[in-house]
Amino acid sequence: MKKLKSSLPNMLLSLTGFCIVVSAALGMMNEITKEPIAKAEVDAKVAAIKLVVNAFDNNPYEERFEVDVDGAKLTVFPAKKGQEVVGYAVESYTDKGFSGKFTVMYGFDMDGKVHDFSVLSHSETPGLGAKMQEWFQTPAKKEGLIQDVRGVQMSDTPLAVTKDGGKVDAITAATISSRAFLDAMDRAYRGFKAAQGSAGQTEATVDTTQADSTMNTNTDNTEAQ
Repeated sequence: MKKLKSSLPNMLLSLTGFCIVVSAALGMMNEITKEPIAKAEVDAKVAAIKLVVNAFDNNPYEERFEVDVDGAKLTVFPAKKGQEVVGYAVESYTDKGFSGKFTVMYGFDMDGKVHDFSVLSHSETPGLGAKMQEWFQTPAKKEGLIQDVRGVQMSDTPLAVTKDGGKVDAITAATISSRAFLDAMDRAYRGFKAAQGSAGQTEATVDTTQADSTMNTNTDNTEAQ
């Protein structure tokens, strides 16, 4: 094979060929990983639903619908026993995190109490804001304060951290993340109220990967303490 002369046109030709090969490889890799990533996201949501609501025997993921909160859509997952709705899981978010947006699945009993929650994604600081899952499931050490949000009646009063005049004990050295967590929880509660008052349920956009229609029912979930 004749060696190309070292010149600018030949260098550009070689670089173009290299870029085409790399682009094709990246495109192929994206197609290969797209479906597994989508399935992993669905699986994470299904697992979170099982954690955050009362025992159910339906498939909340397949029966999901959307509600409007402050001009944004939140996805709601109804948990049913027989034909009776026993709670709702609400996929919520906040843009007020220390490192930006994070998403949390909150579960509510029909009387508006927080049953449980599961952090789905975040970029908060390790050891600080990243501790929100553990922190807000731990009883407060100081009397009169709230730290474990499970069992909190959302209709009683808006929740705020102590620095803002509220009763919620913020994560140590992570007040911003704590405020953001409560912001996401308040948004989820408003989604819950909208779901309760919604006469017509709008079907959510179907994900690339559907949850298994034979999703295991959550029959061993116990009431949060």
